Amino acid sequence: MITVAHSSDADDAFMFYALARGKIDTEGVQFEHTLQDIQKCNEDALKRKFDVTAISFAAYPQAVENYLLMTSGASMGEKNYGPLLAAKRPIPLEEVANQSIAIPGRQTTAALLLKRAFPEAKNLKVYPFNQIMEAVLQNEAEIGLIIHEGQLTYAKTGLVEIFNFGRWWWEREKLPLPLGGNVIAKDLEPVLQKKVNRLLKQSIQYALDHREEALDYALRFARGLDPEVADRFVGMYVNERTLDYGPDGKMAIEKLLGIKPEFVT
Repeated sequence: MITVAHSSDADDAFMFYALARGKIDTEGVQFEHTLQDIQKCNEDALKRKFDVTAISFAAYPQAVENYLLMTSGASMGEKNYGPLLAAKRPIPLEEVANQSIAIPGRQTTAALLLKRAFPEAKNLKVYPFNQIMEAVLQNEAEIGLIIHEGQLTYAKTGLVEIFNFGRWWWEREKLPLPLGGNVIAKDLEPVLQKKVNRLLKQSIQYALDHREEALDYALRFARGLDPEVADRFVGMYVNERTLDYGPDGKMAIEKLLGIKPEFVT
């Protein structure tokens, strides 16, 4: 039994659909899925709780003793795609660091990007990612650090964009923005590591090849998104890049973290 943890989001659900619903031959490998907040996945990765887990790239250096990166399953922002800061009113960039900011976890890639772009920001409040917009609307924080589908829906709540980290990263690096990936435990047998790695890639390929049925499944985890928006969100983060990082994707991880990633071989 391979224990798997990933976030309860439409993009992860889309990615793992074929494995979760028996759509591909798993060659005798059984999978037990746990769905939880990405920050909880990051925390559990430090304890080697699961055999396979989704992880924020920002948390990967702390988990590298226990895990290898799988060669498929990355969510990467292309050009303008990525976390953003949103608020109820326009806030000049020079004032951002002085505001209270709701963040989706200190180990998330979004929090790392915030630290890079606004190193003076100190008044950070941690919320589950799907409660951040409401925290801003209820004046619990001046600014929200928005991830996942909130990047497409924040404007409907009346919030306005203050800063786009995807655009900022692209203008600086001209590389995709590594947000999250999947890792597999180093203490598993190498043959099993490779098999599970291959099965995840097959699951992603199945979803891309059977988009309508995989998206229908993913909509159960889309927190009320209409199908068109959910389709757009999944397309942002599950695509050919998810099947394979590509040389520039691997280069982007090194640029973001300052370490050379270790992959299943």
